[in-house]
Amino acid sequence: MSDKCNGNCADCGADCGERKGPKSFLEKPKPSTNVGKLIGVVSGKGGVGKSLVTALLASAMRKRGYETAILDADITGPSIPKILGMKGQAYSDGEGIYPVLSRSDIKVMSINLLLPDETDPVVWRGPVIAGAVKQFWTDILWGDVDYMFVDMPPGTGDVPLTVFQSLPIDGIIIVASPQELVEMIVSKALKMAEAMDIPVLGIVENMSYYICPNCNKKHFIFGDSKIESLAEQFGISATARIPIDSGLAALCDKGNIELLEQSWTDDIIKAVETAPERIENKNAIPS
Repeated sequence: MSDKCNGNCADCGADCGERKGPKSFLEKPKPSTNVGKLIGVVSGKGGVGKSLVTALLASAMRKRGYETAILDADITGPSIPKILGMKGQAYSDGEGIYPVLSRSDIKVMSINLLLPDETDPVVWRGPVIAGAVKQFWTDILWGDVDYMFVDMPPGTGDVPLTVFQSLPIDGIIIVASPQELVEMIVSKALKMAEAMDIPVLGIVENMSYYICPNCNKKHFIFGDSKIESLAEQFGISATARIPIDSGLAALCDKGNIELLEQSWTDDIIKAVETAPERIENKNAIPS
């Protein structure tokens, strides 16, 4: 300790044995893992299309030539392998477990890629699920990745908290639907992100509207879109609206979502590309 120490470690850059400060819970990945930006995809409630949005964003980034990955943190409801048409199990050796490659070479790790049968249920308590998510970050041989998307389970419980604390998240995308209660649900997710000091990069409104094939007009089946007013309320610049489309659902069911060419998420992609990396978080990973 310096003889000039005033006891305020927050204003001091010295690395001494007496240093006091908040403990970092960030987990260290494999030495061969090098992730540029880590983006969480979250929702306040289930059934709004979070996994669909994750797959669309990852696919769009891959089409732009980036090395892309998806960490499926929805342990009890994994749907990423199904959406991407992936079968089989992940390969492991003495060094660790390798992610499975999708049709367009998106690196994916999901609990369904480790189970003998994709229909086997995962009947685990919260701490065990949270531990599995951390292992997906620490034990997988991800290699070099430009953008990794973390598909999180809905809500603000154990797993989202574990991801925010244990992984160096650069920002999150919030997925919602047009119903009236969405403002309350989105507010919860936003307040959790604020409490964890995680930037919100954009909001996606799924099932936003339906285009009638006869009159070619937009019909707002679940109520008027609220995405612009929500974004303005919370100071978020990037938004996206995804329509109700039976063709989109069919692509998901057949595992062909990577074949889709879409522009709905262009503004979100720009926000992800231009978001600054959270260097302070990455440097805080304990050795």
